[in-house]
Amino acid sequence: MPFIHWIVAILLAATTAMAVAADPAPRVAFTFDDGPTLAETPRLTPAQRNQALLAALAAHGVQAALFVTSGYGADQPEGRALARAWGEAGHAVGNHTVTHPDLNAADVTLTQYQRELLACDAVIAPLPGYRKWFRFTYLREGNTPEKRDGMRAFLATHTYRNAYVSLDTSDWRLDALLRNRLARDPQADVEPIRLAYLAHVAQRAQAYRALAQRLLGRDAPQVLLLHHNLINALWLNDVIAQFKSQGWQIVSPETAFADPLYAMQPERATPGQSLLLSIARTRGEARIEGWERLVDDGDFEIDALKARGIE
Repeated sequence: MPFIHWIVAILLAATTAMAVAADPAPRVAFTFDDGPTLAETPRLTPAQRNQALLAALAAHGVQAALFVTSGYGADQPEGRALARAWGEAGHAVGNHTVTHPDLNAADVTLTQYQRELLACDAVIAPLPGYRKWFRFTYLREGNTPEKRDGMRAFLATHTYRNAYVSLDTSDWRLDALLRNRLARDPQADVEPIRLAYLAHVAQRAQAYRALAQRLLGRDAPQVLLLHHNLINALWLNDVIAQFKSQGWQIVSPETAFADPLYAMQPERATPGQSLLLSIARTRGEARIEGWERLVDDGDFEIDALKARGIE
């Protein structure tokens, strides 16, 4: 190794070691997609769900981000008021389209998808907490180079940040199971679902932290994906408390996005899911140990619940 390269390697290693020593705690930022929704759910009204989420965040002093799918309710006065409450509480408000189309779908054009972003922007731009942050629906950036590169150019032109996710969860699958169970029996015991959900989040957090360390050689602040739904309205307080009890430091999304990780653009034709998974695929490391648990959409926990007759 040439002398100058050897010196650079030593300096980089020393810098990484100093950063780890200065901030040993893993870090996580909370973000929520698909809200606010005016759809009815068992136990809580839309306003009660919204307030429960905000109350849990406030109780723990967490500054989060809500990615609004405006057609789910924010394009109506009552839904817009729920979204406004997030900004008024000090949270960031970002863009998640109008109708949540899938850019990978053959019948969704690049132009259509861009129009959805702009239409959602017209709804959320007047809200407090508004940020020019866009989160791709389904975390899919297009099934062709034209769509992928077209959206990257579009976001750059409109000065939008791609609001990547690194710590992906399947809370939406467990939420569906929870709602179905309560719809059949409003008095059903849902404690097993709560415990399965907490275990699911803990497993994903540990796995994605390990993946970041493997790919980057260091810890990186994780951007957690949850949804504006019933399962989090009921148990977000427990999720936050669990992260804290396991030694995680909770940071704002802005703090997390400042990390160089979130400036990366994996050069895959169809990046999706966690940014870390996309990076791993780009590097040809798609079959790391435990890979199946990161892409199973919560099947592990759901199958275990079904084996106990909970479905």
